[in-house]
Amino acid sequence: MASYANQECFQSNDDLPLVLLHRLPSFNSPLKDILQPHFHLLDPADSPEPASSFLSCHAKSVRALICVYNTPLSAATLNLLPSLELIVAASAGVDHIDLEECRCRGIIMTNASTAFAEDAADHAVALLIDVCRRISTADRFVRAGLWPVKRDCSLGFKMGRKRVGIVGLGRIGFEVGKRLEAFGCSIAYNSRKKKPSVPFSYHANILDLAEDSDALILCCSLTEQTRHIINKDVLEALGKEGVIINVGRGALIDEKVLVQFLLRGVIGGAGLDVFENEPDVPRELFELDNVVLSPHRAIFTSESLEALHELVFTNLKAFFSNKPLQSVFQIE
Repeated sequence: MASYANQECFQSNDDLPLVLLHRLPSFNSPLKDILQPHFHLLDPADSPEPASSFLSCHAKSVRALICVYNTPLSAATLNLLPSLELIVAASAGVDHIDLEECRCRGIIMTNASTAFAEDAADHAVALLIDVCRRISTADRFVRAGLWPVKRDCSLGFKMGRKRVGIVGLGRIGFEVGKRLEAFGCSIAYNSRKKKPSVPFSYHANILDLAEDSDALILCCSLTEQTRHIINKDVLEALGKEGVIINVGRGALIDEKVLVQFLLRGVIGGAGLDVFENEPDVPRELFELDNVVLSPHRAIFTSESLEALHELVFTNLKAFFSNKPLQSVFQIE
């Protein structure tokens, strides 16, 4: 049972801290039922009134907002919330939020990276193992009845002791590195800044990281600076046997270039959980044995969702009690 279930419930809506639930009408998050006994929730998606009108009339005094999953949060919407101090993002990535507006106004933001880090890291490592050992290919081979006929399935290659470069050594990237050390892999990373307490080697230049790696794993946030950070030059530096894994955001990779490189055999393989134009996935990838695909599910387990609900509740309680927040996102 989550600890929020044991918290004291308030008796009157008038006594409850006011929180805005910012969601698309199609997002029916269980957060609403979990938080309602403890906070006075404003939910424009439940109102017949246009969202801008609702916010102008009812949300001028709102100090805290929950941004549910990847619901866009623009500067225009933020301008309707003059008292806003905190955004609690129920996602690891925050590219759907106008960070520049938040920075200019000094709005604090938390994200869900601490809730999702372990499961996202597990998924990234699973994709790497699958690409290297051709597990999904072997599964299709057996299910198609080809084993008695063809005998030989596509040959994979060893994953242990590979040189792995992690792009973005935040909470998720660090968990990926910890897991891959157990396979005897050599870990290096590229990040905005060198992290002095980390045992992995640092590359300030992503091209250098790619040249020194057998595999790249993308765990960084999507910003204007990281959009298409994996381009033609980086993929060429990764090389013919190199593997790329993406559990960050689809637009971190120039997808058209990646597809062409995979079709031409210029790189060794890819494990992709995210795509540039979700849910549309390039159909050219469907028949490639060296490509493993998943539908943006790296972070989702029953345990991670429970941890997310706990984190959102904890941060809202901490904010209204003037206590330290968890999983604060540094807006730069």
